Amino acid sequence: MSIAEIFRVLGRRWYVMVPITLLSLFAGGYLYTTVPVAYESQSQLALLNSARVAKPAPSYGNTLAYASGSLIGTADVLIRALQSAETVEVLRAHGVTDEYGVDFAAQAEGPLLTLTVKGSDPELVLAETRRLTDFAAEQLQDLQEQARVPDGYYVQSARIVPPQKPVSQPKSRYQKVAAVIVFGVAGGFLLAFVVETWASARRRSRGLPGLLDTPPVPKPGARRLRRLLTRPLDAVDVLTGYLGLALFLPSNLALPALGGAGTPANVFALLGLFWYLATWCAGRIAPAPRTRSMRTVILVVSVVVLMSYIANQDRISSQKEILAADRGLIVLLVWVSLVVLATAGIQDRERLNVLLRRLVVMGSVVAALGMYDFFTGTNVADMLRIPGLNSSVASVAVLDRGSFTRPRSLTAHPLEFSGMLAILLPFAIWHAFDPARAYLSKFKRWAPVVLLGGGLPLTVSRTSIIGVVVVVLVMVPRWKPQRRWTAIGILFGSVAVFKVLVPGLIGTITGLFSGSLNNADSSTQARTIKYPKIYEYFLQDPVFGRGFGTFTPERYFFTDNQYLLTLAELGALGVACLLLLGLAGVHNGGAVRRLARTESDRELGQAFFASAMVAMVIGATFDTLSFPMFAGVFFLLLGLGGSCLGFVQREAAEPAPAPPREPRTAAPSRLVEIR
Repeated sequence: MSIAEIFRVLGRRWYVMVPITLLSLFAGGYLYTTVPVAYESQSQLALLNSARVAKPAPSYGNTLAYASGSLIGTADVLIRALQSAETVEVLRAHGVTDEYGVDFAAQAEGPLLTLTVKGSDPELVLAETRRLTDFAAEQLQDLQEQARVPDGYYVQSARIVPPQKPVSQPKSRYQKVAAVIVFGVAGGFLLAFVVETWASARRRSRGLPGLLDTPPVPKPGARRLRRLLTRPLDAVDVLTGYLGLALFLPSNLALPALGGAGTPANVFALLGLFWYLATWCAGRIAPAPRTRSMRTVILVVSVVVLMSYIANQDRISSQKEILAADRGLIVLLVWVSLVVLATAGIQDRERLNVLLRRLVVMGSVVAALGMYDFFTGTNVADMLRIPGLNSSVASVAVLDRGSFTRPRSLTAHPLEFSGMLAILLPFAIWHAFDPARAYLSKFKRWAPVVLLGGGLPLTVSRTSIIGVVVVVLVMVPRWKPQRRWTAIGILFGSVAVFKVLVPGLIGTITGLFSGSLNNADSSTQARTIKYPKIYEYFLQDPVFGRGFGTFTPERYFFTDNQYLLTLAELGALGVACLLLLGLAGVHNGGAVRRLARTESDRELGQAFFASAMVAMVIGATFDTLSFPMFAGVFFLLLGLGGSCLGFVQREAAEPAPAPPREPRTAAPSRLVEIR
């Protein structure tokens, strides 16, 4: 269905769309005027060791302070005490009635605490922040008195940042207003097409043509814009638009009212879902045959996320956690849109190949920008300023490791950049070997492989090397001996090239792995020390978890492991669903490879297999689904794998074409000589 047809339906059913839209606008305006603006005030406390502990002594005598003098454990005990239900009641009696929170200060490596109070009265919020700050110091003393800490070993608190003047926080109000308006407009849109479908069915029952039976044809000599509006769209067009926004805009930029879930790419994906529903209602498209399995998988995942959302409504949650859970549902709907568009919307096999090649080319551009970041020591993403979009996360400075800049291109973090390159590399290899692209020059066929593969070591991360190893182990053994040994030779040659062009890079990377094995690497220690804490949160609700998207680093900490993050947010069922997604991608690739009739399709199936394996493995090295660009491409590849399997299964169900018969040659005639 074309854009012009969609607007024609909305214009014809204005009596449905307009009232609902106006009602949602009025409701949004009512919320804007009635919901009070929230004000937030903060203060910060630092925990200081006692004078005796500060001296180099073999024992300290303070049971709250860990050995080696670290006060992180003491700070954690104080935070838990201040957030307990009993303390909440005590603080209410002291006049702290608004929402408050106590946590480690952002990006703090020591016992530095941030105390936050949020309410609608700025003067009251400031007074409550002062009371909370004083109460925290008193609580620290009470805890040590109860533990009978000897005199002279008491941990002290110092007010580093006094209670600040409350600052207005209108974001929560804007998000509520935007949610009401978007929900109303979306409901009016769908209802308008339902009415249109019902009216067309009634016309057909009377022997008249349906209103949407004949698509409009542009008049001869129509302008270019009119031709574009009347040109029928397909799912590949929509998904190409999504990829353009997802890969070529910094993934941390989002619409202010929607938070981190409101990236332009996510909004476009939701609009694409509405396009598919409108086209389906009009009878112009039907789900592609034999593609139901992948949609069933995403349905199971959606049910588990919704069950977790409902089960955790009774849990005492902060306002930020509630908003994070709402954003999680929006992100889930985006993932559902990508899978539905890819599996049900793509009706032509050649169009599927076109989208895969576009994805490879776009990913190569992202890799090239990352190489520019590496060699220039800059950050391309920070140079882009787009009106109307704000950064949904704190600005990420240019990261380095050793003496090398870690590029992130247009992604949010070097780990996301390395993960993106790793899951796209198998498709770049398929693109290079595809016989249908043999007419292209070797440069055009192999440039994506060089950019994607060459960009991986430049991220100076273990994730990139693990991704390369998985791709090699999955793809190379399936090749013929000549190609296999050539690939192995190229790999060793690439290592030599990097040693010459980027001296010290290979040594830095090998040092990362050796440090991890010896437990001498600080980043590895920072990850493994959090594993017991994740287990504590898991025990609070082992089945459904705390809610998808609620385990935010601002409130808790970075997990750097998607499986552990899912364990905390969605419980055991969530981890099972995460494994189900990975195994579904592996199944898609393996089934395509097994059923394919052509060598190109077999290699494409192997690419889907390798990409899914990479995603499953590197999920243990960073929280993959927390990054919008990686997560979007991952779910799109799952949908494309299901679509490709549907095409291959339909081809396998058809009888194989008979081989061409050789032309019969006439028998040589015998000449009889007549004498």
